[in-house]
Amino acid sequence: MIALEWFKSSYSSADGPDCVEVAIAPATVHVRDSKNRDGARLTFTDTTWTQFLAFTAEH
Repeated sequence: MIALEWFKSSYSSADGPDCVEVAIAPATVHVRDSKNRDGARLTFTDTTWTQFLAFTAEH
């Protein structure tokens, strides 16, 4: 298992504690809530993540 390097999403609020953190692995993208780092995480395949970003850009 590889160690994930988390970073704050550029879409997170800069003026408060509410942040989304992202970690990119070779075949997956991981998303978590910075306020609950040990809580639930979402994991997307590269293809699903690309489709998600395209969808959100349109809406």
